[in-house]
Amino acid sequence: MTTSTPATRILGAFALGGLALTAVLALVVSPADVNQKDAVRLLYIHVPTAWLALYLSFGVTTLCSALYLWPRTRSRFWDLAAGASAEIGVLFLGLTLVIGSIWGRTTWGVWWTWDARLTTTAVLFVLYLGYLALRRVPDDTDVRSKRCAIAALAAFVGVPIVHLSVEWWRTLHQPASILDERRLLDPAIHGSMAWTLFVGVIAFTLVYAWLLIHRFRVAWLEERLEDRVLETALAERRAEGAAALVAGPR
Repeated sequence: MTTSTPATRILGAFALGGLALTAVLALVVSPADVNQKDAVRLLYIHVPTAWLALYLSFGVTTLCSALYLWPRTRSRFWDLAAGASAEIGVLFLGLTLVIGSIWGRTTWGVWWTWDARLTTTAVLFVLYLGYLALRRVPDDTDVRSKRCAIAALAAFVGVPIVHLSVEWWRTLHQPASILDERRLLDPAIHGSMAWTLFVGVIAFTLVYAWLLIHRFRVAWLEERLEDRVLETALAERRAEGAAALVAGPR
C-alpha cells in the first residue's frame, strides 16, 4: 500500500521545482547584501522555514485541535492532521534554529546568544516536542486526543510571543522584514531579494503540503493497522475461550 497518488506526485514535482528555483535565485540572481555580504543567502532558507514552522504548521495544528475539541466537528481526521502538522513544524523549527545559528556565527560572531527571539523560539521548540511526546502516552484514544488538543492550544500561545519578542525586548535579532503589520505596504526588502524570499516561501509551503498529506496518510494507515491487530487478537481470544468451553473441564 502506498501513500502516493498522481496528485501528490504532481504536488511533489512543483515543490521540487520551487526549491530548485529558490536555489538559483538565492545563489546566482540575488546579490550579496551591503552589510551581511553572502551570509544573507542563508535567510532565503531561514525565513521560509520559520514561516512554515511557526505560522503554517503550528497554525494548522491549532486549528485542527480546536475543531477536534468542538463536539460538532470532532473527528479522528482532525486529531491525526494536528499531529502530522506538528511533526513537520517541529522538524522545520529545528532547521530554523540551526540555520539561524549558522547565520549568527557569521554575523554576530557567536553560534548562540540568549537573545529574546532565539530564547523564545527554543522554548517553543521544547513545548511542541512535549506535545509530540504527549501524543505517544498510552491511553484511551478519545482521552488522549482531547488532552493533546488542549496542549496544542496552550503551546500556540508561544507563537505570538516569538513574533513580538523583537518589539517587546531589546534584542540582537533584526525586526521582521516581511511579516510586520507596519510594513505590509512598504517592506524593508526589495528587488530580487524580495522575489527570492517570496519564491522560497511558496516553495516551502508546497513542501509542507506534500509532507502533510503523506504523514497524515501514514498516521491513518498506522491507526487502521492497530485496530486490525486489536480485532485479530480479540478474535483469537474468543476462539480460545470457545475451544475451552467445548473441551470442558478435565
